[in-house]
Amino acid sequence: MTYHHSYAQSITDPAAFWAEQAQAVAWYRKPTQTLEQNADGTHRWFADGSLNSCYLALDRQIELGRGEQPALIYDSPVTGVQQVFTYSQLCEEVARLAGLLRQLGVGKGDGVIIYMPMVPQAAMAMLACARIGAVHSVVFGGFAANELALRIDDARPTLLLTASCGLEFDRVIEYKPLVDRALQLARHQPRKVLVLQRPQKLAQLQAGRDLDWQAALSAAEAVAPVALGAADPLYIMYTSGTTGKPKGIVRENGGNAVALCYAMRHVYGMQAGDVWWGISDVGWVVGHSLIVYGPLMSGCTTVFYEGKPIRTPDAAAYWRVIEQYRVNALFCAPTAMRAIRKEDPDGAGVSAHDLSSLRQLFLAGEKLDSSTHAWLQAVTGKAVHDHWWQTETGWPVTAPCVGLAGSAARPGSSNRAVPGYHVRVVDEQGQLLGPNQQGAIVIALPLPPGCSQTLWGDHPRYLQAYLQTYPGYYHTGDGGYLDDEGFVYIMGRTDDVINVSGHRLSTGEMEDLVACHPAVAECAVIGVHDEIKGQVPLALVVLKDGEQIAEAQLLVDLVGRVREAIGPLACFNRVRLVKRLPKTRSGKILRAVLRKIADGQAYVPPSTLDDPAVLAEIEAVLADLPRAG
Repeated sequence: MTYHHSYAQSITDPAAFWAEQAQAVAWYRKPTQTLEQNADGTHRWFADGSLNSCYLALDRQIELGRGEQPALIYDSPVTGVQQVFTYSQLCEEVARLAGLLRQLGVGKGDGVIIYMPMVPQAAMAMLACARIGAVHSVVFGGFAANELALRIDDARPTLLLTASCGLEFDRVIEYKPLVDRALQLARHQPRKVLVLQRPQKLAQLQAGRDLDWQAALSAAEAVAPVALGAADPLYIMYTSGTTGKPKGIVRENGGNAVALCYAMRHVYGMQAGDVWWGISDVGWVVGHSLIVYGPLMSGCTTVFYEGKPIRTPDAAAYWRVIEQYRVNALFCAPTAMRAIRKEDPDGAGVSAHDLSSLRQLFLAGEKLDSSTHAWLQAVTGKAVHDHWWQTETGWPVTAPCVGLAGSAARPGSSNRAVPGYHVRVVDEQGQLLGPNQQGAIVIALPLPPGCSQTLWGDHPRYLQAYLQTYPGYYHTGDGGYLDDEGFVYIMGRTDDVINVSGHRLSTGEMEDLVACHPAVAECAVIGVHDEIKGQVPLALVVLKDGEQIAEAQLLVDLVGRVREAIGPLACFNRVRLVKRLPKTRSGKILRAVLRKIADGQAYVPPSTLDDPAVLAEIEAVLADLPRAG
């Protein structure tokens, strides 16, 4: 099957295309209805099908003879623990945990909050919920108590699962006090709190409400997976919203299974028995799609990593894991590779390890700048692929489909649309734009299987946020363009487009130019207020370790680069050196916060902020900027 044939069929006859892909899933009851359109513009996939996601991930793989194959490899450089769970072992653990959940009153359709670090029990909890039809919502471990409380009140869980602590470098983060505070703030109260005690810090349990995980599990009996409808929710994944209230993205069982089995094979080129490493956290969508469900449903071995790209113990941490477990392909965010490059610009850590098992690297989550792309490809000697997707879609929108013949990759682009996604570009009035014209990136309806079709408990907000801006299209919130051959270029969120004297310019394009400077480790370009021009770009730059270039010289170099590539209309003439940039725990740079600091506006440090101290550092650096009003 070629890419061009698959893509054309998926757009001209999506129902027939996805009916064929659904044959790869072991349904309890095969669907006879592939695609239905609702009156409000949303769609339903495989409505009359019946299946179970945990069965597909575990029991089915055992039936296919993979019982003794490693299913999950846990590697924790912060604790020194390494464990391997075969499919049979993982299934046994999950089935008993599912039995415990049922004993605690959790049933089909009930909500369960999972607030845990990257330990195997977090994956087991997700799969146990899926086994009995409970709807899990994983909240990133260490999230602020108020943010956890908001999610508790929205999801209204029957049970909350947590651990006594998480670990980051040499720091122990106590989870239980955060859970206790969240439950004080929340209106809704779960029946019980199940606590996994970790030896690094034991938690105090509240009598009558809290249960010790291992003690409770010792008396539990295994249960079989239950049949669920394809449209039954598998999980809720909360993502930030403009109103301050998190949006609960809902993922359905049927569409998710079909989409992930398709993506693992045709987008990522993985086969049963391959070793896959999705580097993220179960608190994010990557943890769901590419650490737990996707790899296991595909019969792969998944690496479950509790560590960082650096300082656990050094910048060679990733390369050690690849060599040790013979990883065939990995996924991570560009931020991780920039951190490695900053500490090891010559790639000495790479050359010290055997990467012969590795076929390719996939990067997503933010724009992959061309400098990092070229460096990573040079030091590893492997194919490096940028691709793009969102929490809402659950799987890639654009990517080089390495499992399909005739698919191509193009550095600088997030590559062509994946089969199923009809990616278009429109102007502010919703009119289609031609090749190489920048505008809003949208996806023509219907969205393929696996994409969210609603928000938990707030369907009108889903319609308003995603479908009403451009009727007939899903509004991604990202801007960019398609070239003459259909390659997609994501230039950043549409609010990252700045207006300089009437010219709409992408800060993402400028960032790419800045990042190519040999002294630059990473950067952020934002639009700041200017009395005459409205907005002008400001580059905040982190230098590579050991670089001594003066800010004045760096300014001369970067102004020349931007002027040559974009022209003087960019008005690029402000550069500031900073020690670090404010980021979320998943590695995304908080550009909206940077813009507010630069313009002297009030802001609230987001709960996802990795280190609050960095904001004071940025404020000091930007204190002399001209401000509005």
